[in-house]
Amino acid sequence: MKFGKEFSAQMVPEWQEAYMDYNFLKTLLKEIQIFKLRNKPPVTPSGALKRKLTLYRAFSGLTQRNNHTSSSSEIESQAILVNSVNRDGSQSYETTLLMPSDEAGEYELAYFRKLDDEFNKVDKFYKAKVEEVMKEACMLNTQMDALIAFRIKVDKPLGLSDRSADMTRLASDVAASAAILAASAPSGARSTRPMSLHDGTRLAPLEILNHVKFNNTLETPRSTIKGLLPVSQETQLKFTRENLRRVEEQLKRAFVEFYQKLRLLKSYSFLNTLAFSKIMKKYDKITSRDASKAYMKMVDHSYLGSSDEVIKVMERVEATFIKHFSNSNRSKGMRILRPKAKRERHRTTFLMGLFSGCTAALVIALILIIHARNIMNKPGRETYMKTMFPLYSLFGFIVLHMLMYAANIYLWRRYRVNYSFIFGFKQGTEMDHRQVLLVSFGIAVLALISVILNLDMEMDPKTNDYKQLTELLPLNLLILLLVLLFLPFNVLYRSARFFLLTCLFHCLAAPLYKVALPDFFLADQLTSQVQAIRNLEFYICYYGWGDYKRRENTCNTSVYNTFYFIVAGIPYWYRLLQCLRRLFEDKDPMHGYNGLKYFMTVVAVSLRTAYILNKGIGWRIIAWIFSVIAAIYGTYWDLVIDWGLLQRNSKNRWLRNKLLIPHKIVYYLAMVLNALLRFAWLQTVLNFNFFSLHRETSIAIVASLEIIRRGIWNFFRLENEHLNNVGKYRAFKSVPLPFNCDEDDDEGEWL
Repeated sequence: MKFGKEFSAQMVPEWQEAYMDYNFLKTLLKEIQIFKLRNKPPVTPSGALKRKLTLYRAFSGLTQRNNHTSSSSEIESQAILVNSVNRDGSQSYETTLLMPSDEAGEYELAYFRKLDDEFNKVDKFYKAKVEEVMKEACMLNTQMDALIAFRIKVDKPLGLSDRSADMTRLASDVAASAAILAASAPSGARSTRPMSLHDGTRLAPLEILNHVKFNNTLETPRSTIKGLLPVSQETQLKFTRENLRRVEEQLKRAFVEFYQKLRLLKSYSFLNTLAFSKIMKKYDKITSRDASKAYMKMVDHSYLGSSDEVIKVMERVEATFIKHFSNSNRSKGMRILRPKAKRERHRTTFLMGLFSGCTAALVIALILIIHARNIMNKPGRETYMKTMFPLYSLFGFIVLHMLMYAANIYLWRRYRVNYSFIFGFKQGTEMDHRQVLLVSFGIAVLALISVILNLDMEMDPKTNDYKQLTELLPLNLLILLLVLLFLPFNVLYRSARFFLLTCLFHCLAAPLYKVALPDFFLADQLTSQVQAIRNLEFYICYYGWGDYKRRENTCNTSVYNTFYFIVAGIPYWYRLLQCLRRLFEDKDPMHGYNGLKYFMTVVAVSLRTAYILNKGIGWRIIAWIFSVIAAIYGTYWDLVIDWGLLQRNSKNRWLRNKLLIPHKIVYYLAMVLNALLRFAWLQTVLNFNFFSLHRETSIAIVASLEIIRRGIWNFFRLENEHLNNVGKYRAFKSVPLPFNCDEDDDEGEWL
């Protein structure tokens, strides 16, 4: 692989604009090369003569040491001179071209101007990021001081042991490993620490606990309700092992995330230094100069090349983590700090191909069976469509949604959208597109086998008497999938399943949980699965009321129709509650406008449901009006807010300034398709009749179109989120710390 591709592949996606623009510099070098080839002088034997003359120079000896003093001739032969200048209080570098040989000098000057700009950009960014992690390291210092004191209080409560012995033990433990920045932090950073290890006025070790609080975060329904009610806050110190375990888990996650930041910074420094070395070697090769040595000497002496703070902090983080969170087991600690990259398994590819082939074969077999037995023209067709078709179409909706999600993952990876970071997946547990396809095709195979078995058992005279058992096939399949979803064992992508269940529970408990992106993203997916939720309601009615014994659909009672209204609006209602929670926390009116969108959708869905059940021209007109308003509102929100498109002053007309897909036509087509699919539900209001399709078939088609629209929405929604992260250089998760060490902060809960 060429270095340019390898360089791009190893970039931190959110920092890609902060890396050296290697490709553009290569373009400038190509312009110099083209110019030199056009103006190449006639070849003379002078080069060969010069090479021969070097064979007659005096022998310099094998043991002669390097002379660090440059002779005047060597200085005169230098191609460039790099100077350090002070601009706006910050150090930057400028390169002067000493030997502009020919007319290509203008091209070379442009190259070095761009090269200096790129280096100053990289050096400034690296220095700023190092300062950030050093401040965070100071915070972790204080957190570790408090943790060790907390451990002592739990192991030896005050009053049961000698206080001086506790203080001596704490001081030795802290001095041994808790000082992350003992040698690497700048003197200014150490002097500002209120509890520095080397400060003569350091507080007594156990008195640290008098100046810290628990961070009171609203992460559970109980804490949310407690925060809203006028309940007095606990002020009594609670040094329990349960609290200690919780604090250790939080700090453990904080250290792991902090270590990942340090690794990315180290990689950033190495990659950019290597990129400057590579590009300067290319310059020397094209121009036949020796400029890379002088330029790389400047790079090595700059902050980017000479700073070792990151490496020192990494060593101290490793030592601290291994001792305090891995029971001094280095191999175990390093496995947590440096998880192995996810390996591609050929087994997954093989099984995915096998199941996809089986799915295609079963679909063809089903079509042939229906055609050969002329099932569509038999008297039981109407009954089958009203009973069995809704039961089996549920699995079709699930499989279609998973196929769209697999396509999204493939495209996100292709265009370097960091979906794993955006969703907050634990490193190494995220599913790639092949694994999602494997699961979706596996469900498809089970569903198709169930359908074919159902038809075959009814047609076979030997099994025709067991109609009740044949009706139970879809229920058994649904129970099997639910069992696999809740399976507690570490099989079948347990981390991904539990992540899904956690987000689903947060949606169901809205607004009692703090709303994160995975939560409202999943709730948006549920709004596109309204028909699947209605099919689940039909499962309960069909099997709960015993209709499966007679293959009858008696689910038209007032109770069923009431829930038919309710289940249609449940996903939108959850999204409305999430918007209200975010409005309450962030005080951002945009969340209120977003909530209004979902409220309008709830009204429109309810009116459409009322029209379907009651008919009548009045219901039809009202449903039509509110549905159009909700669709226009939703389409505008999709395109402008969620996708960030339709920007009038953008350099890409009606699009964003930054696009990941190089073909702009894709965005225009996506906008048009989103608007058209948004109005696909008009079929349920206007009763369009396409090719004399059965009503259940039309409903399934409309529901499938909505799932496809949601799949398209998913890609551009995450693309916009990724570009926002890139614009703000957000490449790390914010991990809450257990202790609040701000003495002036009166909020929160004392330990």
